[in-house]
Amino acid sequence: MMRRPKITVIGSSNTDLVAKAPKLPAPGETVLGSEFIIAPGGKGANQAVAVARLGGDVTFVAKLGMDDFGDQALENFKRDGIRTDFIFRDEEAPSGVALIFVDDGGENMIVAAQGANARLLPADIDAARDAIEGADMVVLQLETPMETVEHAVAIAADKGVPVVLDPAPGRKLDANLIRRIDYLKPNETEAEILTGTRVTDDATARKAGEKLLGFGAGNAIVTLGKRGAMLVTPDESCLIPTFDTVAIDATAAGDAFTGGMAYALADGRELRDAVTFANAVASLAVTKMGAQPSMPTRDELEKFLVMN
Repeated sequence: MMRRPKITVIGSSNTDLVAKAPKLPAPGETVLGSEFIIAPGGKGANQAVAVARLGGDVTFVAKLGMDDFGDQALENFKRDGIRTDFIFRDEEAPSGVALIFVDDGGENMIVAAQGANARLLPADIDAARDAIEGADMVVLQLETPMETVEHAVAIAADKGVPVVLDPAPGRKLDANLIRRIDYLKPNETEAEILTGTRVTDDATARKAGEKLLGFGAGNAIVTLGKRGAMLVTPDESCLIPTFDTVAIDATAAGDAFTGGMAYALADGRELRDAVTFANAVASLAVTKMGAQPSMPTRDELEKFLVMN
């Protein structure tokens, strides 16, 4: 049996309350919707599930409340084969919840109530130190406290474990943190927040990526939605186009991409191939409603790649 890449994902877990409507509401507007689903989500959890379904050996580090949403999330992680040794429970804060509105074109609006996610602390990261130091890859986002992210990155970097950072929700980052990131993966909005460069086309995406390398990131991957991703490395910059699918719900497309790229890199693929692989994972994810329910299995992905 081939060795499965070991990936430790550190981040948020939410329960998503998703309503679909013909259009997204303006401030003060009520829009009559159609479908409503309750689905597991949270950027960290989505990425952990994406990697697990692709075949990775995943440890997820997170914090849940002592409530029904937390119980269900833990059950879901175990069903997907994710290691849950370092999923902590908080007796005071509720599990995280995200309110998501999706229009007929697949665009979305999200409000996330952090709950226990905001109480994932550096001490929790210390408890999971072995899982970080022994990983082939560590994956993080910004839906947990920044001090926690910085502490986890420092542990990984000190042991030479490559780090993927999905800088969402978008915010400015300390230069010392950026210098420890091997693969920095913002979307257009996040890239503008990080660099001050408004990303509107290939040229500005490349410029933003080059600025991120100038700040010290090892590699920058600026995702551009339906157009694919701008890859900027010390050796090259190129647009890697995505695959053509009909978008139903783009809620977790970025998480599918991050999980796919992390898995492919930890599995030994070159970065350009890993981004193409990630594009395929994201392209499949947007064809289904919900965050974690939309993450494709390895069999689904391989069939898709054969057809494309």
